[in-house]
Amino acid sequence: MKQLIAWLFIVMFTFSTDIIPASAQNLVSTANDLQEQNTMSVLWFQTAGEAKALYYQGYNIGKMRLDQFLKEKSQSQALKPAIVLDIDETVLDNSPYQARRVLTGKGDPIDWSDWFIRAEAKPLPGALEFLKYANAKGIEIFYISNRREAQKEATIKNLKKVGAPYADPEHVLLLSDREVGKETRRSYVAKTHQIILFFGDNLSDFSGFDELTASDRCLGVDRQKEEFGKKLIVFPNPMYGDWEAAIYRYNYRKSKEEMMKLRKENLQSYQP
Repeated sequence: MKQLIAWLFIVMFTFSTDIIPASAQNLVSTANDLQEQNTMSVLWFQTAGEAKALYYQGYNIGKMRLDQFLKEKSQSQALKPAIVLDIDETVLDNSPYQARRVLTGKGDPIDWSDWFIRAEAKPLPGALEFLKYANAKGIEIFYISNRREAQKEATIKNLKKVGAPYADPEHVLLLSDREVGKETRRSYVAKTHQIILFFGDNLSDFSGFDELTASDRCLGVDRQKEEFGKKLIVFPNPMYGDWEAAIYRYNYRKSKEEMMKLRKENLQSYQP
């Protein structure tokens, strides 16, 4: 009798997918497909020399702009100079977390909590060298991130671990429950400092880009084209961001099927 029960258990386990409703199987399959589509973006970010080069290029431009500012700086300027940087995919590399999402097909919607608590993110190419250079030149550094206030301790721990200057509660400004976007925190810094450079991997790291449609984001870039490389330094992030959220109209509660449909509808193909 025990052998019969064991045999029946094996049969049920082996063919368990046959008793899962087709709709549920499709949902799991679509969710996995959404993650699978990110394979190339994460792979590019982690392995492409071009990705590394773009970070060096961005921070090299930042250094040149910083040198130019210091050369032209007037002694009469009342406000202390500062730079403002995003953290994720700007200073710290979270691609191992994105890679795990691809490999497991899990983690949707994004929940960064466990990864942030580990405080294991490595610095991105050129970031530390630039930050230390700016610090040595007397430039104050602020990190404005949409990580949550509850993640502040872990965030500061990670920044300190990699050797980032100004990794303290006064200079690591995270998102409060009462806030939407970064404008309030940018304005807070601007009251006491002259912000000479902004760094980020998302257009919302700069003023004027919050909650815009995909087409309006591009128009906004055109309007501010003279500022990129001058005051605004952008880094590459094909893995996630508002560029993707705009495709979903900032609604991540859409079904996986809807998300997949919107991704394909927004592709611009030629007619055969």
